[in-house]
Amino acid sequence: ALRDGAEIDSERVSEVHQALESMLRGGAAASGPAGPEASQSADEQSGGGAGWKISFRPLVHLFKTGNDPVRMIRELDELGELSVKADLSDLPPLEDLDPEECRISWEMELRGDVDRDQVNEVFAWVEDDCELDIEPLQDEVSVEADTETEAQANQSEATAEAPAKEVSTAKPATKASAPKKASAETGSIRVGIDKVDALINMVGELVITQSMLNQLGEDFTMDKLQKLQEGLAELERHTRELQENVMRIRMLPISFAFNRFPRLVHDLSQKLNKKIELKMTGEQTELDKTVMEKIGDPLVHLVRNSLDHGIESPEVRVEKGKPETGVLHLNAYHQGGNIVIEIHDDGAGLNTQRIRAKAIEKGLIDESDQLPAEKIHELIFHPGFSTAEQVSDVSGRGVGMDVVKRNIKDLGGSVEVKSEEGVGSTFTIRLPLTLAILDGQLMRIGNETFVIPLVSITESLLVKEEFVKSIAGEVELYKLRDEYVPVVRLHEVFGIEPDNRELIGGLLMVVEGDGQHAGLFVDELMGQQQVVIKSLESNFKPVDGISGATILGDGTVALIIDIPGLVKLSRTRTRRDSAKSKQTIAA
Repeated sequence: ALRDGAEIDSERVSEVHQALESMLRGGAAASGPAGPEASQSADEQSGGGAGWKISFRPLVHLFKTGNDPVRMIRELDELGELSVKADLSDLPPLEDLDPEECRISWEMELRGDVDRDQVNEVFAWVEDDCELDIEPLQDEVSVEADTETEAQANQSEATAEAPAKEVSTAKPATKASAPKKASAETGSIRVGIDKVDALINMVGELVITQSMLNQLGEDFTMDKLQKLQEGLAELERHTRELQENVMRIRMLPISFAFNRFPRLVHDLSQKLNKKIELKMTGEQTELDKTVMEKIGDPLVHLVRNSLDHGIESPEVRVEKGKPETGVLHLNAYHQGGNIVIEIHDDGAGLNTQRIRAKAIEKGLIDESDQLPAEKIHELIFHPGFSTAEQVSDVSGRGVGMDVVKRNIKDLGGSVEVKSEEGVGSTFTIRLPLTLAILDGQLMRIGNETFVIPLVSITESLLVKEEFVKSIAGEVELYKLRDEYVPVVRLHEVFGIEPDNRELIGGLLMVVEGDGQHAGLFVDELMGQQQVVIKSLESNFKPVDGISGATILGDGTVALIIDIPGLVKLSRTRTRRDSAKSKQTIAA
């Protein structure tokens, strides 16, 4: 009633209060609300003695969250007599089937004396990733009884008072429709009045500056040049502040993402028979609403992995001389133009030897390879990689960690892990504050200007001949301290006529993307500036090696380079050219 702004029915409150007091004293809820409404509530909780009719329609992305509908169906089967009917109407032809998309839904009947809470618990992990209907099953006898009860209810309802009638129609909802909820959240945002006031003030300042420039332009003479320059500088400052204030409107505290974890940790610790203390710091750190919506699932995966694989059971912790209560620490803070989220646990840490052995078994590395511990730990993000000795419904299925990395990468971020065996692990996620604006470095190839995200640039240098190496006369490498970096000639990748084709003495920009380094051979480095990202996919079509575009001050369009995609594109091109060369030699 408070939520909906309706009047509170004091008599109804009193009845429910008496019923609860009776239950707490161990008695039946005889003093509680009687009649058809109470019997209906009891039937809804117990399934009417017959069981439950369940309609389970997963959203398309369910598999990407690491959840498996088969496991849920098996759990339901253990609760009672289960009949399942799969709906394949949304299943595409085999050639169009994406194995990472869930296109099947299920209609199920669970018969037996099963409590509603038991059914809810089975679907607890996917309640935001599916459309779920759970309704009591009614057998023939109960249907007749319900008909009589309904007739009596209608009779008594005619003589009931209006407020009571109004309350009786407000039945507990049994349908959870996640998509509607998601669309509502996506379509609106709550903004503090202080942010709106700051925006209005900035618009006022902008109007004053514009008025001043208009007056200067009406009767302009050269002696007013200094005032014009000052006015333009003021306009630039106000425009930048206005841009920052507008971006602040989309910023939300990360507590919106953190709020789900106290319940998650509490439930999982009981399920795993572990004692876990959750600490959260930096909850007021703000980031873009779009980033917030997409970072939730990766965070859940990392937390579940820390609870299941990281923190040991109380008995094991005591044997190791640790407190029996493990600590999971979530921390968020700003660093430069990024937000950093850390998930730290004081558990067992990653077993480096087991990860290495599993990687050799899967053929990811050779037995002769000598990798540092950090590189071995990064192997856990490989698709299908798991060292769990026993698969559980919490984690250990080999899905999830690769999805975590891919989702974070799609947001323009990165994830890394630092772990010490027996001490604990820390997963660090770095994300851009917003997906709409980035700090970029402008560079030129021939007549074309490109933008490279500043966060991807390691350094820029002039190419020296003694550090250039060539493999099989095709792949060029540049020795940068202790490693060799592949050289990517951008004019060849994009088919542009450059100013200079000679590598020696030219400019090389060393970049990093998806853990890989590369040297981009360019004609000229230009200025750095913030650029507004325009989507190529929505305005044109996806282009390999390009993540978007922006409009420069002179009105020209500059493409924004996708560093991981570019490195992948150049390697594919190198392999293709190498294969053509071999075919030519053979011919």
